[in-house]
Amino acid sequence: MRISVSSDMDEPVARLLLAELPRRGHEVRAHGALRPGADAQWAACSEAAARDVAEGAADQAVVCCWTGTGASIAANKVPGVRAALCTDAVTADGARRWNDANVLALSLRLTSEPLLKEILDAWFAAEPSQDPEDRRNVARVDGLDAARTDS
Repeated sequence: MRISVSSDMDEPVARLLLAELPRRGHEVRAHGALRPGADAQWAACSEAAARDVAEGAADQAVVCCWTGTGASIAANKVPGVRAALCTDAVTADGARRWNDANVLALSLRLTSEPLLKEILDAWFAAEPSQDPEDRRNVARVDGLDAARTDS
């Protein structure tokens, strides 16, 4: 799987992502503080990673900032992206399962190495639900993107 990773700071958890994802067999594209010369502002690097997903250059993304909130907000402004701020494995599982999230947002402050691995395990193990109600909700969210771009 192709995964874009962004971080506004070169922190240990962000570096661990760059090592852990390829170890799990994923191809990684780095943005922000993880790529020399790139714009490291949280809004810019999160948008860049999210655009990779929306444009098909990446299958998913992981966006990071100190709290994870700004990265999540910026990524969710890109049509076609469903970013979820996950601080534990149960939330990551639910985000993939019920929300068909395609961007994982993480807090650089809260995410330890063991927690990161648990979150990634849950994120990659979960499959989007095929339950009709869940699919209708995801379609409704996708429709919000269409309504925003039509304005």
